Amino acid sequence: MILEVAILNVIPGQSAAFEASFQQAQQIISSMKGYVSHELQRCMEVDNQYILLVRWETLEDHTEGFRGSAEYQQWKKLLHHYYDPFPVVHHYELV
Repeated sequence: MILEVAILNVIPGQSAAFEASFQQAQQIISSMKGYVSHELQRCMEVDNQYILLVRWETLEDHTEGFRGSAEYQQWKKLLHHYYDPFPVVHHYELV
């Protein structure tokens, strides 16, 4: 199993709209092949910052399957305009 980790910095004043959009977007990601689970958490110390954790069966399920899909285009349309700067995504595996 692979853990995708993204720190999301949302444009100030856009947090409520981002959270509402994420409610729609999570339905997209949870329907994808290889998806296991996800969670979105709001930072308590840094305003407008979130962490997104997504568990995938394989790295390719995320990097090729999801990112190469039509559903990803919907995901981007719903969420990507909220970020500044655009998040860096890292993948982790259990040791």
